[in-house]
Amino acid sequence: MKNIYKILIAFIGVLMVSCNADDVDNRPILNDVSTPEITAPATGQNIVLDVNKAADEALKVTWSAAEYSTSVAIKYTVLIDKKGGDFSAAKTLQATTNGIKEVSILSRELNQAAIDLGGKPEVAAMYDVKISSNVSGGFVQVSKGLITITVTPYTGKVTYDFNDWYLVGDATVSGWDNNKGNQILFRSGTNANEYKFTGFYKKGYFKAIKNLGSWAPMYGGSAGTLAYRGTDSDPDPASFEIPADGYYTFTMDVQKLTYSLVPYNASAAVTYSTVGIIGSATAKGWDASTAMVKSSFSAHVWSLGVTSLNDGEMKFRANDAWDVSWGGKTAFSGGGTGDNIPVAKSKYVIYFNDLDGSYLMIPNQ
Repeated sequence: MKNIYKILIAFIGVLMVSCNADDVDNRPILNDVSTPEITAPATGQNIVLDVNKAADEALKVTWSAAEYSTSVAIKYTVLIDKKGGDFSAAKTLQATTNGIKEVSILSRELNQAAIDLGGKPEVAAMYDVKISSNVSGGFVQVSKGLITITVTPYTGKVTYDFNDWYLVGDATVSGWDNNKGNQILFRSGTNANEYKFTGFYKKGYFKAIKNLGSWAPMYGGSAGTLAYRGTDSDPDPASFEIPADGYYTFTMDVQKLTYSLVPYNASAAVTYSTVGIIGSATAKGWDASTAMVKSSFSAHVWSLGVTSLNDGEMKFRANDAWDVSWGGKTAFSGGGTGDNIPVAKSKYVIYFNDLDGSYLMIPNQ
C-alpha cells in the first residue's frame, strides 16, 4: 500500500511540472512596439527661473503613448541631460504611473536638475529632454526624438536657521518704537544662543524683541536672569536699565536664560571715517571697498542695506586701506579674527561693530 501511495504522489508531481511547463510555453511574450514621443512643448523654449516663484510651473510636458505587444501598465519618466549628452547621466524631472502622459515641472525641480547637470546660477545653458517608458522596471523604451530647452537657473535661498533679536527702549537708537531702525544684536559665530551688543546707550531702559513691529516674543529681565514673553497675552517682563549715558556691553544667552550688562571703556577706541566690505564675494572684488553707513547714534556701528554677494570670501576694513581690517571664520555671524569670512551667494543685509569686530549678515533679503 505504501508503494502505491509513493507511485501516485510521484505521478501527480510529474503532472504538475508538465502543466507548469505548458503554462510557461503558452504565456504571451511582451515586446516593445513604439517609443513615447514628446508632443509639447515645442523645442527651443527659453526658461528663466525665479527663486521667488519656485513653486510655480516652469514647464508642462506631454507625450504620446508608448506601445507594447500586449496591454500593460506603463510607467513614464521625464529625463533631462545637458545639450548633446547621451542620457547615461540624465536627471529625472518627474515620473508618472498608470499611463499618465503629462506632467507639470515646477521651477524648483527644473532648477535643481539644471544645477546638478553643471548649470551655473544666472547663466543660460541648453538641455535636452526625453521620455522613457517601462513596465515594472523592465522593457525600457526611450524616445527617439527630444526637445532642447534653454534654462537660466537661480542660486536658491541660502539656509539660515537662526533667530535675530533687536533692541527697543528709550536707551536705544529707536526709542520705544518697535519698528524704527532698531539696533540688532550680534550673534556669536560659535554659539547660536548667545547674543551681544557693545555700543552707546542713553540713560533709560530697553528690552529685546524678535520681530520688528511686534512686542512678542520678547526678552526682559533682572538680576542677571532673562524673562521670556512668548505672546502678547503673557506678562510684560522687566526692562534692562542703563544708569547713565555711555558705552556698555549687553550679552544674553537665550538657552541658559542669563544676561550681563557691564560698562565698556571706549575712551581709547578709534573713530573711523569709513568702513567697507571687500573680497571676492563683493562686487568690487579685492580691488576696492564697498562703503558701509555709519550709525548717527553709535559711532562704531555700521550697516549696509540689501547687497548682492557672490560665492567667495570677504572682510571689513577701515579707511579704504589694509592698515586696519577685521574678519572671522564663520558664515553669517562671528568676528574677532583676521580670517576671510566665507560667503554663499545671496542678497544680504550686513551689520558690523568696529569696537569688537562683530558682524552679522542676514541672507535672502
